[in-house]
Amino acid sequence: MMGLTLSRRMRILLILVLLLGLLLFLPMRVALGLAGLERLGVAARDVRGTVWSGGIDQLMLGNMPLGSVRAGLSPISLLMGRARFDVARTNGLPDDIRGAITVGFGRIGIDDVTGAVPLGRTFAPLPVSSLMMEDVSGYFSGDRCGHAEGRVRARPAGQFPGLNLSQGLSGFAACDGDALVLPLVSQSGLEKITLRVWRSGRYVAEMRIETTDATLAGTLGQAGFVASGDAQLLKVEGTL
Repeated sequence: MMGLTLSRRMRILLILVLLLGLLLFLPMRVALGLAGLERLGVAARDVRGTVWSGGIDQLMLGNMPLGSVRAGLSPISLLMGRARFDVARTNGLPDDIRGAITVGFGRIGIDDVTGAVPLGRTFAPLPVSSLMMEDVSGYFSGDRCGHAEGRVRARPAGQFPGLNLSQGLSGFAACDGDALVLPLVSQSGLEKITLRVWRSGRYVAEMRIETTDATLAGTLGQAGFVASGDAQLLKVEGTL
């Protein structure tokens, strides 16, 4: 009887050791798949290393390219029932970025993101080339925006004669019903961009420029803006 009990304990111990080894050396690629990050539009050209310390080449968040980053799963967040993948690229260059992608029970989003997020033509023809983020966090709980915070600054793409957007447009992330919203305003207050994103990845972006300058209005009209009272509007809809 004692021999059977000892044998059973050994089997249990062996199973625990095997599970621990599997967890310690779980490939990052497998972990990302198990976390279901594709639901957030996460994709990559190549993933290497273990779940605790790996690398992701050409990371994509929807249509937004985040480049190549280091990545690792936070063990502390696991204790709270969340899978938080910390990502970072800290080379002392303008495109450095750090933050996290977090998945939990009924929630998915980003945490503590600071750095530049290039947009490419994600919101074209909206004249925005990138978003500069400062401690930005936001998540969806179910289909609703559960929380959003942090400062965002949009860098313009190109120049329009008569407009001074050298300082960009800035504002703070917030929730607006089901959508996460970025209400961005220029230094003069005459130019505004409002970006709304839903859990499905659908977005609506609108740029509004207050002006009575006929020449500027004509230039903006050639770029796709339409007149609305004393303002020029450009609205873009799509899916990230």
